[in-house]
Amino acid sequence: MEKPFEIIDHTADIGIVAYGADLKMLFSNAALGLVSLITEPDTIKEIIQRQIRISSHDRENLLVDWLNELIYLFDTEQIVFSRFEFDILSEVELVARCFGDSINPEKQTIKRQVKAATYHTLAINKENSHYRAQVIFDI
Repeated sequence: MEKPFEIIDHTADIGIVAYGADLKMLFSNAALGLVSLITEPDTIKEIIQRQIRISSHDRENLLVDWLNELIYLFDTEQIVFSRFEFDILSEVELVARCFGDSINPEKQTIKRQVKAATYHTLAINKENSHYRAQVIFDI
């Protein structure tokens, strides 16, 4: 597999295209892509562990809800994560353990404020034996 994600420009917003051999890898790489929009993921130590549970209508909504929950935790608690492990990931539910740390201005630079994952051009596709997801974020 090539790169886990790529950043794409979109008019006044920004987006990512994430890749994965399965849905767990896809959702993990999408989260890592989101984190890379906010700060450098390799500057985040794994000091805090948080469990996240989400249910949604379908996998596209689940992906948006997942990313928006990570944005919410950053906005409200100043926590960013750099590793994600899924105990459950189906078409409509996930239970994930997220590993990261509180933002420290001496260690991390905030690149941009990400407001929300959107449904604009949202897509999850299976291409050959790999998954691909495109997500646009409001900034």
